[in-house]
Amino acid sequence: MRQLRKVILRILCVTLLLVSGLAATATSAQAAVPDRWGFAYVNAYSGIPSPAHQAGSWSVGFNVSVTPGAVGQSFVRFPQIATTGGVVHVTAVAQDAYWCQAQNWGPSGPDLVVAVQCYRYGGAPVFAQYTVVFETSTGTLPVAQGFGYVHYNGAFIAGQFNSVSAPNSVTGGGGSWTVSLPGLGSPAAAGNIQVTAVNPTQPARCKVAGWTPTASGQMIQVRCFNATNVPLNTGWTLTYQRERAITGAAIPPKNFAYTFDLSSAPGPYAPTPVGINHNSQLGVNTVQSSGVGLRMVLFPQVAAAPTHVQATAFGPGPEFCNLQTLWTLSGTTVFVRNVACYSAGTRVSHRSMTTYTSAF
Repeated sequence: MRQLRKVILRILCVTLLLVSGLAATATSAQAAVPDRWGFAYVNAYSGIPSPAHQAGSWSVGFNVSVTPGAVGQSFVRFPQIATTGGVVHVTAVAQDAYWCQAQNWGPSGPDLVVAVQCYRYGGAPVFAQYTVVFETSTGTLPVAQGFGYVHYNGAFIAGQFNSVSAPNSVTGGGGSWTVSLPGLGSPAAAGNIQVTAVNPTQPARCKVAGWTPTASGQMIQVRCFNATNVPLNTGWTLTYQRERAITGAAIPPKNFAYTFDLSSAPGPYAPTPVGINHNSQLGVNTVQSSGVGLRMVLFPQVAAAPTHVQATAFGPGPEFCNLQTLWTLSGTTVFVRNVACYSAGTRVSHRSMTTYTSAF
């Protein structure tokens, strides 16, 4: 009998060890989930968009593809990066007062599909070219490389990340919110912010309305409007990057840059303080006027295809910005010509934030 008890005890111990080992393996696997990201310049409503302007954390041999939906709507399929959560940013590329917004995103088999809808000012749906980026992040970063994002669905935080593992928060509503990114503080303004509206049913535009950097964290105001500039309660995404690419990849590219255009001066000028005008290869980014409401941004020393650009407006009013045309590479310099900003359907001088990244 005593011998039988010993045998049973040994079986129980082995079973517990196996269960513990499986649990530890599962926990380890969950903690080791890699960051997933992808970007594209969508210049075709069906098929494969520009191969020179798409990249992601998928294996070689796969491509982004696009399927048309209703007028102004398209579905962007990022291959082999199916996941939940994360954030999406979209910027229209157009000669007119157009904007594009995310409707939703999520896994479809092994892929991730993002639904994008574009409008002209006033709310009429329109097919437009645009840039789109998706990313989801894990882990922590050195304080100098602060990174955080929030996906707010109009009622609560649906997804978030903070590179020092602090919980982000959102207060407000009805078209105006304050976002707190604790632990990502800086003694002076440093970094870049991108904001995109998320709404599957109606036109919506969102922007950075204000920014207060503190030593303990970043306080950012977000405001959103409908098609005719009325404040709108809607979903949105926000990403804050500091000395980190907009893709938030676990292994960052060597070539990325961002800037915050605070002036309407003809320029060219280099925005200050230096923390808002970062260049990973130590080039000095400059901004200059190309006409009323048009600002050309130069990112030197970081041109390495494939490349990606996002831009967002800054200020409390309903103005919004897009990219007038596709950026170009000349030698090692990236020419963003231009960030175009609008009040209603008219171009106006307006502050904006622009971020650039290469896949390498």
